[in-house]
Amino acid sequence: MASVTIRNLPDEVHRALRVRAAMHGRSTEAEIRDILETIVRPPERVKLGSLLASIARDAGGLTDAEAEHFNQLRDKTPAEPMSFE
Repeated sequence: MASVTIRNLPDEVHRALRVRAAMHGRSTEAEIRDILETIVRPPERVKLGSLLASIARDAGGLTDAEAEHFNQLRDKTPAEPMSFE
């Protein structure tokens, strides 16, 4: 796991983090991890696959015949591993 060092953190911010951590019953470090994860990976984020599926549903979706047609057009050739030589 990666580590991050935060320099020049104002004393007031550090105190507020300690208080917030105590209110949640965890260490300051655990509180900071939770804050960062909540901000960069919000639970309400929309994932690309879910978004595309909802667009398809809103557009009426595909019939079985249309899905089969796309399946026949799809390139089924196995992918070749990348060579770095």
